[in-house]
Amino acid sequence: MKRICVFCGSSMGYQRIYREVAEEFAKQMAARKIDLIYGGASVGLMKVLADTLMAHGGHVTGIMPQHLIDKEVAHDGIHQMITVNSMAERKTQMLEMADAFVALPGGFGTLDEISEVLTLMQLRLSDKPLALLNIKGYFDYLLRFLDHGVSEGFIREEHRSSLIVSLEPKALLQKLNSFTPVEMDKWISDLKTESHAG
Repeated sequence: MKRICVFCGSSMGYQRIYREVAEEFAKQMAARKIDLIYGGASVGLMKVLADTLMAHGGHVTGIMPQHLIDKEVAHDGIHQMITVNSMAERKTQMLEMADAFVALPGGFGTLDEISEVLTLMQLRLSDKPLALLNIKGYFDYLLRFLDHGVSEGFIREEHRSSLIVSLEPKALLQKLNSFTPVEMDKWISDLKTESHAG
């Protein structure tokens, strides 16, 4: 695993622990010589992650739509900035370039990126793992929603289980390395059987 794309907030959050764990995660990546791909911003947890990684010798690539660069939120100190035309193109570039994905606390954009990767994993359009760094239980309500989807029959247990969750950066990276994608043929066959059952 050479490159991880990290989704996270353009805000800092109200509690210092979000920043502290983002810093620790960046240090763990740098120690393993894992490059960072991220949204390219110079604000929030995005900036913390990029700055910490670079301070510890890591390589950082940002991917940002032109309209956000025009708003002067681009990080001009990173190694590489890839300019794209839209948010959708940004996600496509991230999906192509990264070997794995990690989400730290964030807002709507982070939720959108998590959903996109989970959907592509489900359809086996991507075999790359996704992990949530669940700082201070930030993603607990999302995980409860996913569990509810399983209990109500709209999310398959094997897809729910394919989402890696960890409270600690080092353990998260270890889990990413041992990821195995879900076999698609079986669950498609199960869906057909369920749909034709009385």
